[in-house]
Amino acid sequence: MNRYCFCLQVRPDRLEEYVERHRTVWPDMQAALRDAGWHNYSLFLRDDGLLIGYVEAEDLDAAQKAMAATEVNARWQAEMTEFFAGDDGRPPDESFLLLREIFHLTPPAED
Repeated sequence: MNRYCFCLQVRPDRLEEYVERHRTVWPDMQAALRDAGWHNYSLFLRDDGLLIGYVEAEDLDAAQKAMAATEVNARWQAEMTEFFAGDDGRPPDESFLLLREIFHLTPPAED
């Protein structure tokens, strides 16, 4: 399983609503993410709107393509686009700035 981290910028004037929307992510959206191969997916939000996402997947590109093929993702992305700055109008899931992993603490080897 590969680890991926990305960032996006949420509009500071929309932070509260963005957080609220993620308290009630549609069950069919959650199911689609799981079915598309997204694992251990988390979002972290700084007070200035910097959004950091973490996800594990065998292949992020394949997982994104699988999500892009779903109707629920099209609806979700259409609603979420208005929350982001600097994305040139593209849906958030097409605007990820992937970050390079430079360190990962692995569990100790078993004897």
